[in-house]
Amino acid sequence: MPTPPRSGREQAIARLLSPRSIAIAGASADFSKINGRPLKHLLDKGFAGRLLPVNPKYRDIAGVACHASIDALPEAPDLAVVAVPAREVPACIEALGRRGARAAVVFSSGFGETGDAGRELEQRTLALARAAGLVLCGPNCLGFVNAFDKVWATFSQYADGPPAEGPVAFVTQSGAFGTAIAALARARGLGLGYFVNTGNEADLEFSEVMSAVVEDPRVRVAAGYLEGLRDGVALVRLARRCHALGKPLVLTKVGRRAAGARAAASHTGALAVEDAVFDAVIRQYGVLRARNEEQMIDMLEALSGERRARGNGLGIVTQSGGAGVMMADRAEEVGLAVPVLSAATQARIARVMPAFGAAGNPVDVTGQFLATPELLSESVVALLDDPAIDAGIVWLQLMAAHAQRLVRLFVEIRGRTSKPFVVCWVAAPSDAVSALRESGIPVFPAGERAVEAVAALADFERSTRLRFEPGDGERARIDGGSATESGASNGSGASNGSGASTAPGASAGRGHARAASLEGLVPTVDAVAMLAAAGVPMAPVVLARDEDAAVTAWRGFGGPVALKIESPDLTHKTDVGGVALGIDGESAVRGAYRALVRGVGQAAPAARIAGVIVQPMACGAVELVVGARRDPAFGVVVMVGLGGVLVEALRDVAFGHAPFSPDEAARMLGRLRAGALLDGVRGRPGTDRAVLARLLSRVSHWAAAMSPVLEELDLNPVLAGPDGVIGVDCVMILTKGT
Repeated sequence: MPTPPRSGREQAIARLLSPRSIAIAGASADFSKINGRPLKHLLDKGFAGRLLPVNPKYRDIAGVACHASIDALPEAPDLAVVAVPAREVPACIEALGRRGARAAVVFSSGFGETGDAGRELEQRTLALARAAGLVLCGPNCLGFVNAFDKVWATFSQYADGPPAEGPVAFVTQSGAFGTAIAALARARGLGLGYFVNTGNEADLEFSEVMSAVVEDPRVRVAAGYLEGLRDGVALVRLARRCHALGKPLVLTKVGRRAAGARAAASHTGALAVEDAVFDAVIRQYGVLRARNEEQMIDMLEALSGERRARGNGLGIVTQSGGAGVMMADRAEEVGLAVPVLSAATQARIARVMPAFGAAGNPVDVTGQFLATPELLSESVVALLDDPAIDAGIVWLQLMAAHAQRLVRLFVEIRGRTSKPFVVCWVAAPSDAVSALRESGIPVFPAGERAVEAVAALADFERSTRLRFEPGDGERARIDGGSATESGASNGSGASNGSGASTAPGASAGRGHARAASLEGLVPTVDAVAMLAAAGVPMAPVVLARDEDAAVTAWRGFGGPVALKIESPDLTHKTDVGGVALGIDGESAVRGAYRALVRGVGQAAPAARIAGVIVQPMACGAVELVVGARRDPAFGVVVMVGLGGVLVEALRDVAFGHAPFSPDEAARMLGRLRAGALLDGVRGRPGTDRAVLARLLSRVSHWAAAMSPVLEELDLNPVLAGPDGVIGVDCVMILTKGT
């Protein structure tokens, strides 16, 4: 049984999913109707609890006593199935609350999906439910199945099939498409212990439902279909819980190419298309993503078994050299290794291998194994025994005349090995496929699908080694002093590659307090000071309000400087000619100062000019952009990308959910397509990735602690080289905290 729930709401959700009694409001004796099907399914599938149909038209339905009204029920039901017209739902929910019901699943459509009037009806229904302490699944949903406990509170066509309970929990926002996925799972022999459609999610949403069902020890794998996401923080909590339980979470989300980026002052906002952030965040927390329903079922078939890969080493045994090469190519593309077998393994295989076979990896046994079955079995067993191999694929085709013998052979191999392996059987006889799946051996009809399924095993294994930073509710409060204490008064800032000794996120509490007077575009000196105090290496800056002050700053820095116009109305200074680089000498500084003020005044006459920022010139082998913004679903996310001013054109960026560790930051850098530039190319020096990862981590901790007031942060460029990294330009936008 699931872990005992803690809160009153969790108890109500537990009642919904595992009820001892079920009322059916609007029950019908016509079992072909939507309001008749739930009672039929509950009777047919053998629900052991009490059934309480409600409809004044009947004395009984199929021998079950029927009640005239909810108020007339002999007991408070744990769960109510509401199958009445939308206009009657609020009164029904109110009556259920009076009777003491704790949960309801609402089939009825005609709510938020229909427009303003429907949304108002939905909100009224939700308010009545919350006033009564009653949780709602739906409305506009097809209900749910808890096959373990024979709870079939649904009108879905899926319920017409056999009750194949199993280790997979599936939660879907779509009813029709979710039913199609459930049907595909059943056709594969995958048992769904739970199948829940959340519908409009007026109350219960995807992550909350999945968080409840994944606690059930009978569930080994969780899978979900998403069309949208309102609460990304809840999804992160779910992913962290699945990680703690050691259970894979596989998600399919549509809208991968939706152009949802809002106009923003920073590169981060412009590049943070909803799906790019979603993909990065779930990857960060070990969630596996399937492109479509077919790949989801493939992944579930591999993951629902009891065997787990311990690494990414793939061994391939095939009767076709071409198929082996194709699978090896795809393996490399999806992050699997196809290692060379040890000399001992190759010698072991060679002892049974025909002269025209191949004992490498892939192992090509040719069609000779039909005459000598032990050729296949000994080759596969030897392959899986090799220390470098973590999972295997056996590829064959047709063989209908030998199907039973091959099934016995694969079952024998399974009994002699402990590592996972899958069979790729092209044009396999259906009875052979069924027999293998019943024996716990996954079967796929195409080589690349088999490789991608094994990649899911390896990806899950990698995810088990992830270590997360403290999340919401776990993060310690960060202490500190004022912004002026960190050097704002004199323009100093950390400028070496090692970063300041301050702990990650230090001074965020100070910065939060300081932010009350810095709403909007934060002056550069204040922004640099806050980041430097948090351990983010920043080039020092001085605000010069006249030519003399600019010259004094130049002398203080002792070398060439950059001059940048300072205005609360200008976020991109280069767009209005507001930057002058490599300025050296008193007359050059004075001339550049005058030219900047005059030129910006002409290019942007309405802009208020506060002066000119003076900053020593810095250099690095690679220009990057580092940014942070508040995502509407997930909260603060941090971005890193290559390209400087070209970042929006190249769009080579990686995102992370704040806060994160230097290890996660290193993984983000590894996802950049042009990441090889960080290591140096064509004689150019490389960068210190570890120092860069620390900078990203410190930005993430600072941004997470500043989340109540941080709107956007843009460090562009960040210069990285062999001697360290340094932020050169900063755009910080704060808003009023809530």
